[in-house]
Amino acid sequence: MTDEISNAELEAYLDEALPEQRMVQIEAALREHPQLCDRLASSLGRRDAGLHSLGAIWRRHRLSCPSREQLGSYLLNVLEPGQADYLKFHLEEIGCRYCNANLIDLQQQHAASDQADVESRRGEFFRTSAGYLSRGK
Repeated sequence: MTDEISNAELEAYLDEALPEQRMVQIEAALREHPQLCDRLASSLGRRDAGLHSLGAIWRRHRLSCPSREQLGSYLLNVLEPGQADYLKFHLEEIGCRYCNANLIDLQQQHAASDQADVESRRGEFFRTSAGYLSRGK
C-alpha cells in the first residue's frame, strides 16, 4: 500500500487537496506504516526548508482554481462555453474541494438572497396596495 502512495499525493494530503476517499485511505495507511510517516515527515521537512518545485507552488497557491467571481458566473450559467467546460471539469472530474466548497457557499447565498427578494417584493406589494384594499363592508 505504501508504494502506491506517491510523494505528490503525500504533499496533497498535507494540503487537504485530495478527494475525501483518498484522504481516508492515506490516513489509514499512515497509521499502519511507520515508513510512510517517515516519508511524510521528509516531505514536510523539504517544504519547511523552502525546497519547492514549480508544480508544488502551482498547487499550493491554487493557480488553476477559478476565482469566486468565475464560480458565481458558472452558477448563473453566464460563462462562455469553454470556461464553463473547464469549471465543470475542475469541479466534477478533478473534484477540487476548495472550489466545491466555494460553489456550495455561493449556492446557499443565492438561495438566501432569493428568499429575501421574495419577502421584499411581498412587503412592497402590500405597502403599495394598502390604500386600494377595501375595508370590510
